[in-house]
Parts: sequence; structure tokens; C-alpha cells
Amino acid sequence: MMNANGYQQYKTQAVNTMTASEMLLLLFDELVKRLTRAELALEVGDDPLFNQSVTRAREIVQYLRATLDRSYDISRELNAMYDFFIYELGRISAGRDPKVIGELKHLVEELRDAFREASKMLNN
Repeated sequence: MMNANGYQQYKTQAVNTMTASEMLLLLFDELVKRLTRAELALEVGDDPLFNQSVTRAREIVQYLRATLDRSYDISRELNAMYDFFIYELGRISAGRDPKVIGELKHLVEELRDAFREASKMLNN
């Protein structure tokens, strides 16, 4: 039990010392992971895992939208994109179409990669 507690403290410390861009990339990575899990759960017919994955993906996008720094010009476009992501997650939940999951995952990966490149440029 001590090791699990130590690991949890390590994780908490790691999250607390992340930069905003590191946290953003972590959230996008987690969003991609949840969409992948939803795809796999759909393939094997695991409805509870599918629902849990889509719900968690929606929570991540809602968090991204809620914490969006609106002082930048691009914020309006990002907010609209997050709204679109939430809409698509609703479609995924209702329609259970793997094609829609794949399309959304691709868009999320592109946005994540753009943020990663921007972060690299800012840190150089």
C-alpha cells in the first residue's frame, strides 16, 4: 500500500509542476486515448467501456473549453472547435459509428500536434 501511495504523490507532484502547455498536451493525449478506447470497446461490444470512454472524452473537452484563455484571438475558433467536438461526441454516443470516432480522433490529433509544435516554438 505504501508504494501505491508514493506513486500517487509522485503523480500529483508531476501534475502540479507541469507548464500550461504540458498540461494541455497531456489532456489532448488523454482525449485521443479515450477515443481509441471507445473504438476498441465498440469493436468488441463492450458497452460499459464505450460509454465510459465517450463520457470521459466529453468531460475532457468540456474542461478544455471551460479553461480556455479567451484573451487570445484564436480563442473564439478553439471554443467553436470544442463545441464541435462535444457535438460529435454526442453523435458518437448515439450512433456508435466507428467512422465518426476515427474522424474525430484525427481532428483531435491534428490539433494536439499543432499545439505541440507551437509549444516547441515558444520554448526555443
